[in-house]
Amino acid sequence: MSASPSASSRGSRTGVWLIGARGSVATTVVAGCAAMTAGLHPPTGMVTETPDFTGTGLPALSSLVFGGHDTVDCPLPKRAEALAAGGVLPHGLPAAVGAELAAADREIRPGGPLPGDTRDEETLIAAFAADITDFARRSGAERTVVVNVASTEPAPTGDALPASSLYAAAALRAGCPYVNFTPSTGLHHPALSAPAAASGLPHAGRDGKTGQTLLRSVLGPMFTQRALAVRAWSGTNLLGGGDGAALADPAAAAAKNAGKERVLADTLGAPVEGEVHIDDVPALGDWKTAWDHIAFDGFLGARMFLQTTWQGCDSALAAPLVLDLARLVVRAHQRGLTGPLGELGFYFKDPVGDGPSSLAEQYTVLKRFAGRLADDADTDPAPDAAEAAPAVDERGARR
Repeated sequence: MSASPSASSRGSRTGVWLIGARGSVATTVVAGCAAMTAGLHPPTGMVTETPDFTGTGLPALSSLVFGGHDTVDCPLPKRAEALAAGGVLPHGLPAAVGAELAAADREIRPGGPLPGDTRDEETLIAAFAADITDFARRSGAERTVVVNVASTEPAPTGDALPASSLYAAAALRAGCPYVNFTPSTGLHHPALSAPAAASGLPHAGRDGKTGQTLLRSVLGPMFTQRALAVRAWSGTNLLGGGDGAALADPAAAAAKNAGKERVLADTLGAPVEGEVHIDDVPALGDWKTAWDHIAFDGFLGARMFLQTTWQGCDSALAAPLVLDLARLVVRAHQRGLTGPLGELGFYFKDPVGDGPSSLAEQYTVLKRFAGRLADDADTDPAPDAAEAAPAVDERGARR
């Protein structure tokens, strides 16, 4: 997975540009892809490696090359060692895939804006887009997808583009499909609606569904289908790491909780009493615990309760989904699909486009989508990403 292939290997690579490229999720993505490619670990958690996706023309895991933006300078090999020490990565894996981690780390560029940064929006977008197109050209990637896995940011106020939207605009300008795996604004900013539509690029998001909300998208339909009346649904999340620190900000937590509450409202048919509380517990690191307390009425008004506990590692839950999404969106781009990919709602709390909220129904839609991708899987040539990038104006609009 070196980013410096020989000339003979050009034409067979797919770029994955990660926003938040030195974070826990990104590090787990790079290390995990290298481990699976080398046959060190099976593709557990990767839906695209199941039989339903055979023959869909998805890029091979071995073809993926990584780069990205970040505002921190901790090298990926060192970050991977810390994750192994915390039990997120298997012991010994950082050393086994050290070359791949180092290669990806060499392709990480400074993000922004940092405190005191005097560059205006146009300058930042142009710089970020140049980083992406340069990576695509040097790595020999036929296509490059931009995936936001950075920490959650508060909802924006005013007209200024938040950092997530600057990166999203840069993806449009570089001619790259885009995935927002976070609750941050990204392409949802009003200023990017027209450029996104004009770009002709597929995009997906937002906020990856990895734990508590995944369970809610299964249990909510169960209550509805069995005609059981849910009176209240409350939840608590305990988590540490960078996400825990970011979500200690009430504004960022509000952005995160909006998706969780929306899933319940959609699957139950109406909003329900109860809230989700998020507590930052630094000692937990990348591990999290989510509790749900559900009060519901049964036959003849019998009052009953269901309590669930979800304990898991957020990075290990997210990484296979990020790899799935990168492959699916790149293939959608190759097939000429454009705009919001609502068919990928299976992966998100707050999906773009239209679609069901029940996980079972979302999976049915996803399998149909896989069938669309399979058509003529081996006959669709892909232009070089740098050559295919459309000319764009300020904030990512086409010229």
